[in-house]
Amino acid sequence: MRTTVGIIGAGPAGLLLARLLHNAGIDSVVLESRDRAYVERRQRAGILEQGTADVLRAAGAGERMDREGLRHDGIELRFDRTRHRVDFPALTGGRSVMVYAQTEVCKDLIALQLREGGPLLFEAEALAVEDAGTDTPRIRFRHEGREDVLECSYVVGCDGFWGVARKAIPAGLAQVFERTYPFGWLGILADVPPSHDELVYARHERGFALLSMRSPAVSRLYLQVPDGTDPGAWADEEIWDELERRFETADDWYLRRGPITQKTVTPMRSYVHEPMRHGRLFLAGDAAHIVPPTGAKGLNLAAGDVVTFARALVHRQETGSPELLDAYSRTCLRRVWQAERFSYDMTTLLHRAPGATAFEDRLQLARLERIASSRAAETDLAEAYTGFPFG
Repeated sequence: MRTTVGIIGAGPAGLLLARLLHNAGIDSVVLESRDRAYVERRQRAGILEQGTADVLRAAGAGERMDREGLRHDGIELRFDRTRHRVDFPALTGGRSVMVYAQTEVCKDLIALQLREGGPLLFEAEALAVEDAGTDTPRIRFRHEGREDVLECSYVVGCDGFWGVARKAIPAGLAQVFERTYPFGWLGILADVPPSHDELVYARHERGFALLSMRSPAVSRLYLQVPDGTDPGAWADEEIWDELERRFETADDWYLRRGPITQKTVTPMRSYVHEPMRHGRLFLAGDAAHIVPPTGAKGLNLAAGDVVTFARALVHRQETGSPELLDAYSRTCLRRVWQAERFSYDMTTLLHRAPGATAFEDRLQLARLERIASSRAAETDLAEAYTGFPFG
């Protein structure tokens, strides 16, 4: 097999890239190790920045998002039993975010790819990226019980942290920056309407809590728990009781309870691999960087990466200049590090570290009070949350 761009991974990054390339008249092949049903039910992020939503619309993949997604014009911060709303449009010149689950983004892009795009091979396991430093990279993969080779002009690794793409970059060329956190998120899906019409980020002396949603009828909620927590160790009523404590306010707000349909624990880490390019191999999304979920940046960073690559390749095709492709890693990393900074700030602002001192507690409250009382501080949060520019 031969193609211009070999894409490893049919998550939102790989699928969006395939769509962008198709619209630009550039052929690609997408290899995905899992089956279609797994990809379409894999629960991940649910917040799309303004720029990500705009890119999906421009790519022809925004119709159902605009019909079924939930536009949010702000978030609520809770601390010391007080509530403070951050108004995104008023602070950013009209920007907002969209609540639309990654599973739904993937469903939309898969349908478009199978109907209009190039080959999308499910249960096609990438085994290695070979000759990445040359002009003729290859992806060795296994599909339908036999090994095959995809010859490419370019390879884009959208295959996540555990994928093969990053392993093709020589260790001597790489730098890794990472931080692990001593806590995670116990997340639940519950068949109950959300208790608030926007996301609620709560800082509490017992730990962080987040109120989110998947739809007007399904709530998504999170509790800060110690790293390594077994989600099965928490009884349903125990989870609801703890959420109620951490979301407590001084007014008459109350938390709606309902049947819990899913419990998971998400570990928290920050990770960046530099560079994001080696020869004709380009890394995108979790293959190159991971952020704690507090800032809602993971999917959006991946979208920014593939938009940057697609623009650079179109520029190369139209002008003959490799300038933007050569700058891919530097361009992406500027945005990546701003998102890492914001995600770290949000995490340390709202989570109580094990053994935190009274001094550290008061600093957190002072930071939250500053956001609530300073338009400049509030604007900085709103601009970062609604998204950094692509490219």
